Amino acid sequence: MKLFPNGHATHPQWRMAAALVLAQLRAQMALPQYASAPTLGVLYITDHYADEAQALLDFVSAELPEVTDWSGTVGVGVAANNAEYFDEPALSVMLLDLRSDQYRVFSGVAPLARNAASGFVAHTALVHADGRTPDLAELIDEMADRTATGYLFGGLSASRNASVQFAVGGNGNIAGQGGARGVFDGGLSGVAFSEGVSLLSRVTQGCQPVGPLCTITEAQDNVVLALDGQPALDALLDTLHISLDGDPQPALREVRATLAGLVDAGVQPLGRAGHFGTDTRVRHIVGLDATRRGVALADQVEEGMRLAFCQRNVAAARADLMRICAEIREELTPEEAETLPAPSTDSERRALAQALGGGADGATRAPVQRHIVGAIYVSCSGRGGPHFGGPSAELQIVRHALGDVPLVGFFAGGEIAHHRLYGYTGVLTVFTSEHAPV
Repeated sequence: MKLFPNGHATHPQWRMAAALVLAQLRAQMALPQYASAPTLGVLYITDHYADEAQALLDFVSAELPEVTDWSGTVGVGVAANNAEYFDEPALSVMLLDLRSDQYRVFSGVAPLARNAASGFVAHTALVHADGRTPDLAELIDEMADRTATGYLFGGLSASRNASVQFAVGGNGNIAGQGGARGVFDGGLSGVAFSEGVSLLSRVTQGCQPVGPLCTITEAQDNVVLALDGQPALDALLDTLHISLDGDPQPALREVRATLAGLVDAGVQPLGRAGHFGTDTRVRHIVGLDATRRGVALADQVEEGMRLAFCQRNVAAARADLMRICAEIREELTPEEAETLPAPSTDSERRALAQALGGGADGATRAPVQRHIVGAIYVSCSGRGGPHFGGPSAELQIVRHALGDVPLVGFFAGGEIAHHRLYGYTGVLTVFTSEHAPV
């Protein structure tokens, strides 16, 4: 598999930006290490272009007739392999070099099938969603059930204008979507991938605990009433070392800068070095209940869940982003085989060959080195360069860790990973190949 062509540009006029991107894509497609005839395009635009989304999609797809399938959405920013465009008119495109039987584009009017009747079995899926969709968390969970692994990655559209998604399959339309021309709002859309598509995905959290991990011992709807038997509001004030007595404004400012990390009962909440693990969901504190001494969160809570108050932390966010990049690099590089005593009999040679991945003839196969051919990065709209210390700093961390690999992404209103909806996170997914692009 060869590298996925990618391009990105900013310009006040979408047509000029698209022309710049097309020039980059065509130049790469002419190079031997890049795919020359990709069929699947991932397109992300900033909300400056949202009102012209249909015209933009029509233009790009007409200029790239060999690309028969498209997926994407809108964000307050878009990402490329070495840059991010925040609060400015821009688009970022990547063309995936996959066989047509290795993926399926889906949307709300042409959903992903639950079974293999069509001959396609989904193992993972890139998902874009509208945050205004009712029962969104349940829909994401149900979508995960439609894949063999239960693993999703993606994010929510983020726009101050129209909230749009792109979904085009086959000859311009997905079967069943009627007269729609590939631009939608509401619901879910995306691309499902078969087992033959090799990828790795990791979640990085942008917050760090500032207090102890507690068990929710009393709750109602979205209000935490007690933590480890103590009134939740008192626990919050004690954690932050603040008081609501006298002038409450300084204390309320501290509360507004604080969030809550939630995990279900029985789940390991912390990862390495005290960072939140991938099962932790960070939620806003949306209110304080002085009468019941409770804390209201932007999510439903239940007794038995565990909670730790947290705050956004630049140093922790940088360290955790570097951690997931390092984990991906480690998985791509095979470990050296352990030195073993030389076998003395035929049966020992066969056993050793099987243990090392060889055949019954005793010939061993070397560990496989995988290579990144493309990447998708979905980050929270509250992150980005300013949160990491400078313009494009977040993407430069990724590039420094992974190298100059093709990358496309957007800054979302919420991030999707596994079967959950996250906040203040980054979801990095890389597509890999056993053969180095040449």
